[in-house]
Amino acid sequence: MLLFLHVLGAVLFLGNIITAAFWKVRAHYGKQDLHNIHLTVKNIMLADYIFTVPGILLLLIPGHIMAFQLGYSLLTWNWVSVSLILFSISGIMWLFILLPLQRKMIRFSEDSLRLGEQTAAYRMVSKKWDIYGTVATIVPLITLVLMVWKPGT
Repeated sequence: MLLFLHVLGAVLFLGNIITAAFWKVRAHYGKQDLHNIHLTVKNIMLADYIFTVPGILLLLIPGHIMAFQLGYSLLTWNWVSVSLILFSISGIMWLFILLPLQRKMIRFSEDSLRLGEQTAAYRMVSKKWDIYGTVATIVPLITLVLMVWKPGT
């Protein structure tokens, strides 16, 4: 059951961060519909709370229990501890960089709607979100590889 919950967490977490990027790119490189862009950035934030947060909990809680049951120490250098470090880096980026950028994207996309054109402030924040979001997506994918490969075991 723990493994199922852990894998479910990975599906929720990775599925949401990858599809968020897909929908954002689709909104921005489509018809440049300001209303659609605004709804997209609002829904990315909503999806983070609905899917990413439960995914994180389902990754961490069963993952730590399984690591303990299997005798892995999180205090020594092994694939579990490296995975946890990488996952933590991604989480820190999400909490302290991406979430604030998402809030700004929502606010600036509202400004764009009022003005009838995309603002420079929105474009700048959106570009930063794209860059940091790419890194924050690649890092958990590396973690997934470590979880499946389990080097050194």
